[in-house]
Amino acid sequence: MFLSEQNIAKAPRGAFDELLATLGTRHEEAHLATFDDIVDLSGGDVESRVRRTAEEVNGSRPAIYQPAFAASIDVDGVQIDVVGEPDFLIRRGDGWVIRDAKLARSSSGKPEIADQLAVYAWLLSELTGRDPAAIEILTGCNEIETLPARGRDEVEEIVRAIHLLRTASTEPQSPIGWSKCGGCAYRGHCWTRAEQSRDVALVPEVDQGLAVALRAEGVETFDQITSRFDEASLSQFTRPWGARTQRVGKKASKILSQATALSTNEEIWIARPAVPQGDHFAMFDLEGIPPQAEDTGRIYLWGMQVFGATPGPFQPAPRSPDVLSDEEVWREFLDVASQIFAEFGDLPFVHWANYERTQLREYVRRYGDPDGVAARVEANLLDLLPITRDSVALPLPSYSLKVVEEHVGFERTQDEFGGDWSIAKFIEATETEDIVARTDLLGEVWKYNEEDLAATWAVFQWLRQAANLE
Repeated sequence: MFLSEQNIAKAPRGAFDELLATLGTRHEEAHLATFDDIVDLSGGDVESRVRRTAEEVNGSRPAIYQPAFAASIDVDGVQIDVVGEPDFLIRRGDGWVIRDAKLARSSSGKPEIADQLAVYAWLLSELTGRDPAAIEILTGCNEIETLPARGRDEVEEIVRAIHLLRTASTEPQSPIGWSKCGGCAYRGHCWTRAEQSRDVALVPEVDQGLAVALRAEGVETFDQITSRFDEASLSQFTRPWGARTQRVGKKASKILSQATALSTNEEIWIARPAVPQGDHFAMFDLEGIPPQAEDTGRIYLWGMQVFGATPGPFQPAPRSPDVLSDEEVWREFLDVASQIFAEFGDLPFVHWANYERTQLREYVRRYGDPDGVAARVEANLLDLLPITRDSVALPLPSYSLKVVEEHVGFERTQDEFGGDWSIAKFIEATETEDIVARTDLLGEVWKYNEEDLAATWAVFQWLRQAANLE
């Protein structure tokens, strides 16, 4: 919010952001279509919608779409103008229900949703002189979740926090983070500055809370970590952890190694990589739609390819652009995996991070594993991420595959790629009835997954060379 008020340049919205915006509009419009009689205020400017809302809440119509409220609230002696624009007002008895459409499956872990609705509720009470009949969100899985009412004091605190951000003379401290900043439109602004200042938060094992605690002690750069601490002293360093404090503990060794790697711009090998010997290895990578973009979330591509002594072809499931059913795609995956086992025996299925294991278990729960193929795949999973983390401190801000693969020299052929890009392309493909266009779009996604597998293999070979297995 501070950066927005300062007119800092934003990156253009990416394909996935555009997709989420489209899905959000579609979700909202689908709910709008369920009302037989509703006042639609969506076409006007805010000022006219505020006026019309005030008129309509005293009328007889049962629902209002895209209402708008405006009121002032005194915060620390300052009158602050507040405007709120919920999606729906629905008459219930003698009162009004506030309902907002969200793609999120619930408000749990998302305090900003509850804060937003609390402000809407206060604005409605200012307009009507009474509290809302209910405060609701329409979740991404089309369920109604009721939120508790909040007092005026709490609303004042929410408005105060927003006001302070908007009017601050200096930028509030908020440590960068690889996942946190990945999809942010201001990433270029913050990340470039962090790299130039050698920010302590660039150390992969330094989380947000620890970065704040270190800065409070004057440790602002990764160079200062190594100059101020040894392993014993850093392991005893405490930071806030919820209502308690927690020592850095065993993470101290990795933090110091990673900080040193960043300071020297050199790899620091910690241990021999724990990679197995063997003639064949199946690289394994999934492409999935997260729950916020679909009711349950699903895997739309199970990618596999055998590398080693006798490399095999890229083997995706599904194998045809005509197979779009979630369960059918799962059955194809089991069939392809079964064929790989039949040809190569119990070879490792090599992947990056725990997504593959989590989704295997979810799909067994969802559709079953009648022949035990999924259980066999899970028993043979080999996660390269912890092996890499435990083996080497890299002069990099993240252990994401996309970052590590570039470090080891892997080059992709596609100009555009990435998980969010893949999701957007897949959904675009499923929404076209043109089979040629669908095939072309899915071909791009399949190529991206194939290169993910090749990148995993490149990192795997790099680790095997470091372990003197090649």
